[in-house]
Amino acid sequence: MDARVVIIGGGNAGLSVAGRLRRAGLRDVTVIEPRGTHVFAPLQSHIAGGVARASEAARPQQDVTPRGVRWVQDAATAVDADARTVTLASGDVLPYDQLVLCPGIHMDWDAVPGLAEAMDTPEGVSNYDYALAAKASPVLRDVRGGTVVFVQAGSATTCPGAAQKPMYLACDWWRATGVLADIRVVLVTPERSLHGIDAIDAELRRKVEEYGIEVRRGAHLLAVDSATRTVTIGTADAAETLAYDVLHAAPPQSAPAWLEPTGLTVPRSSGGWIDIDPETLRHRRRPEVWALGDAAAIDAYRSGGGLRSQAKVLAANLVAAVRGREIRARFDGYGVCPYTVSRRTVVFAEFDRRGRLEPTVPFWRTLYRERRFSWVMDRRILPWVYWHLILSGRA
Repeated sequence: MDARVVIIGGGNAGLSVAGRLRRAGLRDVTVIEPRGTHVFAPLQSHIAGGVARASEAARPQQDVTPRGVRWVQDAATAVDADARTVTLASGDVLPYDQLVLCPGIHMDWDAVPGLAEAMDTPEGVSNYDYALAAKASPVLRDVRGGTVVFVQAGSATTCPGAAQKPMYLACDWWRATGVLADIRVVLVTPERSLHGIDAIDAELRRKVEEYGIEVRRGAHLLAVDSATRTVTIGTADAAETLAYDVLHAAPPQSAPAWLEPTGLTVPRSSGGWIDIDPETLRHRRRPEVWALGDAAAIDAYRSGGGLRSQAKVLAANLVAAVRGREIRARFDGYGVCPYTVSRRTVVFAEFDRRGRLEPTVPFWRTLYRERRFSWVMDRRILPWVYWHLILSGRA
């Protein structure tokens, strides 16, 4: 009998795995996804920075669901691992033989006092939300002076470096329009470096100095007062208050809370991520459960670009398990963050879970350096590959 595979989450991870499983010959594949519109999240940075239209990043979910895959437009609310069932918001219950968890990450806008309210004002924007990214484009474009604060979230978030991308794009625009000298740009980051790998940091530091960006390292966003347009940043022991004219913020993020009662996660104190082997992507205690993406304990940089490697490994191992073979594929922790450091160049950072450079072209060790070629790849080629090949499981 063909295994019943249920996939929770119809984003990049869920659809690319579904496509691979169908191409491998599994016939009973179901994707649970409540949203009717599929968004290519990496383009949100380009949208916020004013170099892409919002319409380029969104397509109907039905149009991008791989052929032969059943799409259930509903939200998963519970998993009974003993009974091997998934309960939906509608009350329906779906049985499974193999379960793939990729529900994404939760944006905790309410975790910072005043942050959610600030995003509802004309001055609050973010590339971590589709609507806020579209809002950011004209807001950043029209700045002529004052202070613009960009906030980066911590490492346990999806592509933390993405918070820097609209900043560089905006600075390049302001320089081109002759107003950069009149704008104070402040980057607030909880990290001690701009990326964490020396070679990448050197490229980014050069751009930070070129644009005159002030960097507050080791600082968190502690509170926002949208009425006075001020942010409190730093640590509990050493905080400062900054006035802003525009606030671009990446929110704190966490594993979806509904996962905790399933018994499939590590303790909430350790992040609440789905407890998988970070190499095989198989659950440590439930061999019929698998996970990838932002909600999984992958022990690596969370990034949309890294999902292709994860999907390839997971699909290969799941198919092998269904067919009674040994699982051999391993995920090496590949992560990628294409830093759009100008409106025509990108620093293409690729690395493994140990922080070692891992270029897509193995012999091109300096692929990470600022290049026009990387911009063309990131802005033009990769979106086409995503829509036409990745989501269908062909790349």
